[in-house]
Amino acid sequence: MLWPFTSSRCTAVALVSAWRCVQQRITTAASYSTRAQLLLHSQASSVSVPSRTASTDRLLSIRPVSWHPSRLCQGDSRSASDRESTEGGLSLRALTQAPKPALYLGVSGLVPFVSAPLLMAASQSFIPEVAYAQVVYGACIVSFLGGARWGFAIPAGSPAQPDWMNLGNSVVPSLLAWLALLCRDNIAEGALVVLMGLGLSLHYDLTLLPGYPAWFKAMRTVLTLVATFSLVATLTIKKFCTEKKIKEIRN
Repeated sequence: MLWPFTSSRCTAVALVSAWRCVQQRITTAASYSTRAQLLLHSQASSVSVPSRTASTDRLLSIRPVSWHPSRLCQGDSRSASDRESTEGGLSLRALTQAPKPALYLGVSGLVPFVSAPLLMAASQSFIPEVAYAQVVYGACIVSFLGGARWGFAIPAGSPAQPDWMNLGNSVVPSLLAWLALLCRDNIAEGALVVLMGLGLSLHYDLTLLPGYPAWFKAMRTVLTLVATFSLVATLTIKKFCTEKKIKEIRN
């Protein structure tokens, strides 16, 4: 009869001992977590205090800087003008900054180039005298561009030094112009030499020789393209139209 009582008593003792073990583990885990939190808090405080001190010292060491408004405006305007004159990119908007004498004279200088193919197209014939006059004028322009580059490199303080490269490149267009004038019997070859001189001069002005303003580079590009197209139009008329001299047209 004592068997059920004894078994129930043993069960109660086992439950009590298990509960005590659970309580001990919970207490131990709580103490570990509390220690870990204290340790992390102490490390954070030890790290944050110097950083706050350093940031405070930096704030105290900053000194106000005063700039005059006129100085800022002058710096901005100067950088903008320098950017417009020194950038490699080519923009036709720079033509609005061109001086009127240079722009008007440059555009009027295209009249001999454009009038020659227009006159031959109106007569529906290739006129060798008119074509040669166009080649001669183109040779003069090519020689003029070389002389302008020479004159740009000579003055003191110019960004282009009077060295072998700048002065030698200035002489090349004049030599090409002289070769074009020698091609009197073959106008097509003379026109090709002039085209070569125009392209080489434009290459010199845009890439090799520094210091030219943006408006001059834009104007040189437009004028060279129009002159090139007029010479190409003359060569096209020579190929597809019959050749007639001025005396034949008059008669």
